[in-house]
Amino acid sequence: MGYKFGQMLTALFLVLLASVSWAEEPLQDPTAPPRTTTENSVDEIDILPLSLQEILNRLTNRSFDEKEAAIRQLAKQDNPRVVPLLNALMNRELVHNRKDDTIALGVKKDGQWELRDPESSEVIGQADSRAVRPVIINNRLRTVINNQLALVALNDPDSDIRYQAAGQLIGNDDAEMLAALTTRHYQESHPRVVAQIDTALNIAALRSDDLTTRLDAIEALAGNLHPEVKNALNTRFLAADTPQESQALEKAIARIEARIDTFQTADTVFFGLSLGSVLLLAAIGLAITFGVMGVINMAHGELIMLGAYTTYVVQQLLPDSHEWSLLIAVPAAFLVSAFVGVLIERFVIRFLYGRPLETLLATFGVSLILQQAVRVIFSPLNRTVITPEWMSGALEINPVFSLTYNRLYIIVFALAVFLALLALLKKTRLGLQVRAVSQNRATARGLGIRSERVNALTFGLGSGIAGVAGVALAQLTNVGPNLGQSYIIDSFMVVVFGGVGNLWGTLTAAFSLGIANKLLEPMAGAVLAKIVVLVFIILFIQRKPRGLFPQRGRAAEE
Repeated sequence: MGYKFGQMLTALFLVLLASVSWAEEPLQDPTAPPRTTTENSVDEIDILPLSLQEILNRLTNRSFDEKEAAIRQLAKQDNPRVVPLLNALMNRELVHNRKDDTIALGVKKDGQWELRDPESSEVIGQADSRAVRPVIINNRLRTVINNQLALVALNDPDSDIRYQAAGQLIGNDDAEMLAALTTRHYQESHPRVVAQIDTALNIAALRSDDLTTRLDAIEALAGNLHPEVKNALNTRFLAADTPQESQALEKAIARIEARIDTFQTADTVFFGLSLGSVLLLAAIGLAITFGVMGVINMAHGELIMLGAYTTYVVQQLLPDSHEWSLLIAVPAAFLVSAFVGVLIERFVIRFLYGRPLETLLATFGVSLILQQAVRVIFSPLNRTVITPEWMSGALEINPVFSLTYNRLYIIVFALAVFLALLALLKKTRLGLQVRAVSQNRATARGLGIRSERVNALTFGLGSGIAGVAGVALAQLTNVGPNLGQSYIIDSFMVVVFGGVGNLWGTLTAAFSLGIANKLLEPMAGAVLAKIVVLVFIILFIQRKPRGLFPQRGRAAEE
């Protein structure tokens, strides 16, 4: 017992001596020189800036919170490699090299990973699939990365990139994002970008606890056509707790819906003009041949088809020149279809003048021959014509209304062809002879005009314009043997409705029928809309058999 008690006293005595010695140790003098590098290494790690590689190496941690911190730290670095590295992380191209526990850029080739340095993109080695794996991220981290990319893009010199970045942040309620948007708002000078930032900030203001702030945001968003605006207002309407706010929300939503209806109607009219321009190109050549020669050419649709196939062949002959091959395809299609048209007139139609039923049946037979010839040469499969880049995309007027460039160019092209043909008929000797023959063939012959030659040239001109219509159609749809069949009936309707042989009547009828079709389609469907238009034309020609703008002259009266 005494022995154990002595051991306890000895231990207490030793503890007492240690306490006294620690208490007598002098304190660090503030004026003394700093400690050695070894003693201060932990503090220096916190103070010295980290390199990109050191920040990326934090992504080896399994914790998603730690990865988020690393992503935010990476995004704050003033380095041109930040955006490519964030995109690489999104695309699973940042990989964890387990051999040395570092992060590298990785490209998988033949079962092996080619590793590249994240800062220089230089190849640093190869590794097998077991030693390397992509950095794992979840949806929350993807949102963080997108937000950080948008923050970087907000300060891009290009206003279009800033506009897209502001749009990407619409609906985001992160405090860091909103603070960045507010800062950018005061610095921004481009009105389009300012409006986009205002939209993002006002949508965020709808979540404010202050009623006045919410009412100001509702008033600012009234009439805004961005899709997120209407969704945000509807969501806020369900949570509105005062009659004043509910009334303001109802008015704002109603105003947005009214503007959407207006622009949807404008979009329908634009598609109607586009359809009308196609009908104009398809029918304008028929108006000339039908008006001058009185020939019902059932092969007119196949002449359109030949123009489309000519466009396809030109692109195949110039595989690396899609951007300007269309400029060669237009005259080529005109010449090919015009040549075939002259052959049809010389070897078929010239023997059937004055016999409309036989002419109709003969040209229908020619159309079948042309279709089968195309099937033999190109096969029955549809062919695709590549649209040039300058005809791709759309001109965005607002989020609910845009004008596609291919249709816009076709409208302009159709009007240009119409004006060129009008000038040819009004200002050239051939045009004078065509108008003379169409008005009174006997008198024109008496004045020395060779009507047979005029017939051949007129038929070739009308056929060539049909080929040009095929070039335009090739930009809107696939090229196939039955392409022309879809437009032959519509072309005859346009010619009859506008007035046989009258170009202005053809122009008016084409755009009128095109817009009418597109306006009726949402209500009645595509098939029923065509039936309604056909019934209208039948009733119309019973009242005005010679169309909207009847041709003048003795031949017309007969």
